[in-house]
Amino acid sequence: MFNFNRLAPIPLDEWIETMVEWITNTFSFIFEPIKDYLGAFMRLVTNLLAIIPPYLFIVIIMIVAFIFMKKRITAAVLVGIGLYFIFNQDYWSEFLDTTTLVIISTLLCVIIGIPIGIAMSKSDVFESIAKPILDFMQTMPAFVYLIPAVAFFGIGMVPGVFASIIFATPPTIRLTNLGIRQISTEYNEAADSFGTTPSQKLFKIQLPLAKSSIMAGVNQTVMLALSMVVIASMIGSPGLGREVLSSLQRSEVGTGFVSGLSIVILAIIIDRFTQLSKNKER
Repeated sequence: MFNFNRLAPIPLDEWIETMVEWITNTFSFIFEPIKDYLGAFMRLVTNLLAIIPPYLFIVIIMIVAFIFMKKRITAAVLVGIGLYFIFNQDYWSEFLDTTTLVIISTLLCVIIGIPIGIAMSKSDVFESIAKPILDFMQTMPAFVYLIPAVAFFGIGMVPGVFASIIFATPPTIRLTNLGIRQISTEYNEAADSFGTTPSQKLFKIQLPLAKSSIMAGVNQTVMLALSMVVIASMIGSPGLGREVLSSLQRSEVGTGFVSGLSIVILAIIIDRFTQLSKNKER
């Protein structure tokens, strides 16, 4: 009788290692410039933010919050208190590193995600192909993305951005696709009757009407990118996440709590800004 237990395991791990090694060696001429230029750009952004005195930075964000948050002085004051807490706890430079990582990751996610979402909304075939890939990207544990990120870009902020893009892009893609597909057919028929070109219909009708859904996707992308901060610190990415990881390794409960609370404050501030941007379009 045939014994299935004698079957040799499929060497999937070896195949993947070989593939990643081949990609790393073959496309090193692409990965190296990305690592150098993107890393230099992120350092430039951090340095530019560091030029602004902390108190002036806090005041500027408070003014922006006051304008965005329907001129609620209480909300602006709470934002200022949260930022001052981070400064008071001597985590300002780490806060700037984390802010840079989140901003760059989110911008790249939006630049990549919105065009893909538009393409999905225009083609049922492409949507059926892309959906399983997006499911895979969202269900794979985030730690796994650090492995190819290190193989391609080494350690530092750039592999953290790479891992964040893979992990955080799907919501923008999905909700861009959903927002355009949910537009009433009456609008599309009216646009067609007036003889609009596909690009005119997209930019003047579909994207404005789907903007609320797209902004919801961007909001989720920002939150997922921020959730990668601590994970990215495992591969040398600076910021508040590194302080959390260091506290965990040293069993420093107080330091870990304060650095974690700083991340929460940043997350709440960013979430409120993106939520209000979404609500303004309604």
